[in-house]
Amino acid sequence: MFKNPHSLMIQGTTSDAGKSVLVTALCRILARKKVAVAPFKSQNMALNSAVTPEGGEIGRAQAVQAQGAFLQPSVLMNPILLKPNSDVGSQVIVRGQSIGNMKAREYHEYKPQLLKEVVATHQELQAKFPVTVIEGAGSPAEINLREHDIANMGFAEAIDCPVLIVADIDRGGVFAHLYGTYALLSESEQKRVKGFVINRFRGDVSLLQPGLDWLEQKTSVPTVSVIPYITNLHIEAEDAVNQTQMAKDVEPFKVVVPLYPRASNHTDFDVLRLHPQINCEFERDASRYSGADLIILPGSKNVSCDLAWLKDSGWQPIIERHLRLGGKVLGICGGYQMLGKMIHDPEGIENLPGSSEGLGLLDIETTLNAQKTLTNVTGKCLHTELSVSGYEIHAGVTTGEDCQRAWFEISNGNTQSLEGAANTDDNVRGTYLHGLLEGDDILLSILNWAGMDQVKTFDYQAFREQQIERLADEVEAALPFERLCDLLSINAADYDNGALEVAKA
Repeated sequence: MFKNPHSLMIQGTTSDAGKSVLVTALCRILARKKVAVAPFKSQNMALNSAVTPEGGEIGRAQAVQAQGAFLQPSVLMNPILLKPNSDVGSQVIVRGQSIGNMKAREYHEYKPQLLKEVVATHQELQAKFPVTVIEGAGSPAEINLREHDIANMGFAEAIDCPVLIVADIDRGGVFAHLYGTYALLSESEQKRVKGFVINRFRGDVSLLQPGLDWLEQKTSVPTVSVIPYITNLHIEAEDAVNQTQMAKDVEPFKVVVPLYPRASNHTDFDVLRLHPQINCEFERDASRYSGADLIILPGSKNVSCDLAWLKDSGWQPIIERHLRLGGKVLGICGGYQMLGKMIHDPEGIENLPGSSEGLGLLDIETTLNAQKTLTNVTGKCLHTELSVSGYEIHAGVTTGEDCQRAWFEISNGNTQSLEGAANTDDNVRGTYLHGLLEGDDILLSILNWAGMDQVKTFDYQAFREQQIERLADEVEAALPFERLCDLLSINAADYDNGALEVAKA
């Protein structure tokens, strides 16, 4: 008997096997039956993040999973977030707040202290929500990462909960992935694996049966679900850049986003990729640039290094020529800072201490500091009086002449301030507001500024909710609510009358 039978951990054979999406689906399946459920991921490594109402930073995937559970995101759902700022190091965020940068070896040695933190955080979350659906990280079979593990079986063993292992059949070799992962687990870890899940299957499920029978014979673990490949599904990405485009009009408005190495929060542009009139391209290679109506510089986890990359890769003359030809340029967060004259990092917050010369397209300068701004804001556009909302995640204060041409008046609680900047020609604008483009009216205004006429309305918030419902419907058909309740040791019959909480076993 597990000590935490109402917690179910979803681990994967590989990264991008479908863990985060499956957790989103299971949270929605349970939540719409009035089960008090919350998502949890002890350690996430991602450059896509979200700001919680209490002013903390968590992985974007956990914010999406919270939406799946009809909840506001919380730092309790993702106590450890790693934001890579080099090939060998990351900013370490604990319970929503940065504790500094660590190299990989330093962090590995620090993990035993963090195990107590993540276990305590999970207990705090479960006191509020009796059922938790937990996401693992990467694969539990990474031998070099087994020591001090806090993200997969190390955490499952610490809280004593059952596990499902998911594999993506669309990658090929699904039985090798599942059997190999199981075989590399210790005996105690194998005992907590209650089922396999095969994800993204196309075709006749009956053709899989010989393989499913073989796998169960070899492991004594059943395959509890085969989830079909869901075409054109949009769930915000945990970290990987989603290049999928929806069907477009004949002559779409073209937006190009230069994709530097440490680009962050590229989910800002999902609404553009999905809009039927917009072709939004992420482009690393400047030589492949073939023109645009609007160029947007995204956020960055290492602004000075990404700025150097932007220049070295040939993007600066492209941006300058784009402006001479009448195009518009928008910078968001780190991209906003790059548009200025100088970026100062005296304390070495993101890189070595020093200053970097910006693109010089806005008369502003930015100084990075240790105090990170983490806040959800609302306000109005000073050009149009339209309502705006978004969130800020940045280390730095920006000042300068072009800040006098502020874009927004924003409010965080009782505090009001001016935000954003524009040059005198108003063909270059910058803002710290992530999520800005998700507002229908302000998106229309920005596209009009960029030269797009007759913009169709696109309710991105409704679309995102519809996609979560669609995902949950497909997964519930493959993993029925009653079977899910069995895996969580709860009684499905308790929810026929709309009960709000699990009766504790």
